[in-house]
Amino acid sequence: MEKVEKKDLLDSIDEISSKKELDGTFFILVILSVVLIIALIFPKIYLSNQIYYKSRTINTLLDNYEILKEENRLLRQQLEYERYKNQVLDTMF
Repeated sequence: MEKVEKKDLLDSIDEISSKKELDGTFFILVILSVVLIIALIFPKIYLSNQIYYKSRTINTLLDNYEILKEENRLLRQQLEYERYKNQVLDTMF
């Protein structure tokens, strides 16, 4: 009986596989689906990359701005000291 059951099982597998043959329209549908998915995802990836690079540039500029502000503060402090030295200390001698 096992041989008969195996043969029946193999026959049913053959029937199923013969019914599910792939044709050209299926491949065209798959290719169009992949192209559509890429067309929808590509702009998001592109925009995300552009935002990332712009934010890096902005952060670099902000860092430079903060450094220049601190330098300006130090230079003003030195200038104030030189003015004080020129006006007050020079008049004493």
